[in-house]
Amino acid sequence: MDVVVLGVVNLAVFMVIFVPTAQRLLGVRFGLGRLAAGALFTLSVAGPLASAMIGPPPWTGSQGAAIAYMVLIALCSMLAGLVFLVLAEALVPTGSLPRARDLRRDLSGRIARTRRYLQILRIAIRHGLGPYLRGRRRPGRENAAGQAELARSLRLALDEAGVTFVKLGQVLSTRSDVIPASVAAELSRLQDQVSPAPWPQIEQVLTEELGAPPHQLYAAFDTEPLAAASVAQVYTARLADGTDVVVKVQRPGIATVVDRDLDIVRRLARLLDRNTDWGRAMGVRALADGFADAMREELDFTVEAGNMATVAAGQSVAASNDLVVPRLYPERSTRRVLTMQRLDGIGLGSARQAIADRGLDPARLGRALFDCLLGQVAIDGVFHADPHPGNFLLLTDGRIGMLDLGSVGRLDAGTREALQRFLLAVDHGDPVAATDALLEIVDRPDVIDERALERAVGQFMTKHLAAGVALGPAMFNDLFQIITSHRLGVPPEVAAVFRALATIEGTISRISPGFDLVAASRQFATAHVTDRLAPAALRRTATEELVTLLPILRRLPRRVDRIAAAAESGRLGLNVRLFADERDRRHFTGLLHQVLLAVLGATAGIMAVLLLGTPGGPKVTESMSLFQLFGYNLLVICAVLVLRVLVLIFRLPGSRVS
Repeated sequence: MDVVVLGVVNLAVFMVIFVPTAQRLLGVRFGLGRLAAGALFTLSVAGPLASAMIGPPPWTGSQGAAIAYMVLIALCSMLAGLVFLVLAEALVPTGSLPRARDLRRDLSGRIARTRRYLQILRIAIRHGLGPYLRGRRRPGRENAAGQAELARSLRLALDEAGVTFVKLGQVLSTRSDVIPASVAAELSRLQDQVSPAPWPQIEQVLTEELGAPPHQLYAAFDTEPLAAASVAQVYTARLADGTDVVVKVQRPGIATVVDRDLDIVRRLARLLDRNTDWGRAMGVRALADGFADAMREELDFTVEAGNMATVAAGQSVAASNDLVVPRLYPERSTRRVLTMQRLDGIGLGSARQAIADRGLDPARLGRALFDCLLGQVAIDGVFHADPHPGNFLLLTDGRIGMLDLGSVGRLDAGTREALQRFLLAVDHGDPVAATDALLEIVDRPDVIDERALERAVGQFMTKHLAAGVALGPAMFNDLFQIITSHRLGVPPEVAAVFRALATIEGTISRISPGFDLVAASRQFATAHVTDRLAPAALRRTATEELVTLLPILRRLPRRVDRIAAAAESGRLGLNVRLFADERDRRHFTGLLHQVLLAVLGATAGIMAVLLLGTPGGPKVTESMSLFQLFGYNLLVICAVLVLRVLVLIFRLPGSRVS
C-alpha cells in the first residue's frame, strides 16, 4: 500500500514538471488524461534508460559526470514522453474520443444504433438485397422480371424497416433519373400504404402538445386516420364554429427514431459508396445528406406552418385561380400538431381517371402546376421542394390543393435573376447567354474552360430543348454531368431547384403524359420577360436603380476633384497591401514558423551527428567526451523541434483522414 501511495505521489510531483514543460516545448495544449499517461510513460522509461546508459547501481565516477548523466537521462526520458504525446496525437487525435462524462450517456445510444443497424441489414438480406449491398449486382442491369422482383423486395424491405426508410422510399419514387423506372413505380406505392400508429398514442401526443384532450378542444374528432404518412398521421375534425379541419399529428417518438435511422442511412450510403460502383455513380452520399437535412426540417411543424404562410402569400399562389394552400389555425398548432383547413379531393397520383370523368383539361392542370412551381422558383424565391404526387390533391371544384410544405427551398434575389436569364436564354436558344447565367447560378472554380462549357451547354440545348423533343429524366442527368465534368459546385438551394423540377416532371406525367415542359418553360420565360418590360415595371426598376445610384453620383464630383488635384501636384499614389486579410497573415505566419522549426531541427541534427562522429575532445567520463555530450543534447533538441513540427501537422484540420 505504501508503495502505491509513493508511486502516486511521485507521479503527481512529476506531472507538475512534465505538464508545463511538454506543452511549452510542443506548443499545444493536451488533455489532462493524455498528459498523465505521458508522465507515467516518462517515469517508466527513466529507470531502463539509466541502466542502459550508466549501468546497474552502484554507479561509479566523478560527481560532475554523474550530474551530466542524470541530466542526459532526464532529457531522454522527457523526449520519450514527448514522443508518446505526438504518437498519441497522430493515432488518436484530440477530440476524436468522447469525453469521460459523455461516454456513459453515449454508450446506450451507440448500442441502440448498432442493434438497429444490424436489424436493417438483416431486413435487407432477408428480402434478397444483400448482393446489391456487396456490389455483386447493379440495379438496372436485370431483365424485366428481375427488376420487378428487385422493386418489390426493396419496397417490402423499406416498409418493414420503419418510418424513416418509408420516407426514403417516397423520395426515391420521384427520382426516376437515379433508379430504374419500374423500381420508382413500385416505390410510389409507399405513398399511401403506411401502417398507422394506434389512436391512444396519437391522443397522448395531442394532449401533450395542446394542453387538453382532443375532445375538449374540437367539437368532433374522428379517431380513424384519414391518411397515414411516414412522419405524421392526418385526422378529420370540426372546430367549435362548425369549420371542418384536418389535424396533422406527428407520430409518437419519431424524433428519436429518425435521428437513429438517419445515422444508419448515412452509414449505408458510405458503405455503398465504398463498396459499389453504382453507389458512387449515383452519388448516394450526397443523396443521403440531402435527405437527412430535409427529414430533420420536416420534424418541426412550426417550420411547415411558416412555410404555408409564405407560400400562400407568394404571387404564384395568391394570383392563381388553380392552386390553393390550406388555411392554418395557429391556435391549434404546435411543433408536433398542425390544424388546417380541410380540402376535399383525391391524390393527384390517382386522379387521371377522375380528370377524364369530370371533363377537365389535364394539360391545363399540368400547365398551372408547372407555372406555379416556376413562379415560386423565379419570382417568389420560396418553392415547394418535394412536389411528388402525394403532396397534391385534385379538389372537387377542379383546383389543385398543395399539401405538406414541411420542405421548401429558398433562393436569394441574385440567384432568381440568374435563373430568369437562364430561362430566357433557353427560350432564345442562346448557349452563350445560358452559360453566363449558369455560371452565376453555380459555384465556379478558379480556372474553367468557358469555351468547352459553352459547347457542352449548346449540345445539351440541341439534344433536349429542341422542338418536338420529349423531356425525360435523361435531361437532368446530362445537365448534372455537364456541371460535374466542369467541376462546378452546385449550392444546396440550386440542387433543390433541380430536384423539384425533376420531381414535378414525374408528377405532371401522372395526369398529362404528353405535357411539353420545354414549351411551357419557354412560354413562362417569354411571359415573365414581357411583364418586366411593361412601362410600370420599367418605371419601378428605374426608380429603384436611381435611388441606389443617387448617393454615389452626389459624392462622385468631389472624389474626382481630389484625384485631379493630387495628380496635378504630384501627390497621387497607389497603396497595395499584401496579406491584408488577418486569416492570410495567420496562415503565412504559421507556415513560416513551421519552416523555421524544421530548419532549426535539421541544423541541430546535423550538428549532433558531426559532434558524435568527432573523435577526441575533453573527457567528461571514461567513456564519453564533451563533444559527445553536446551531440547527445543537440540530438534531443533536434528531436523536440521535429516533434513540434509533426504535432502541428497532425493538428491541422485538413491533415486528418476521416
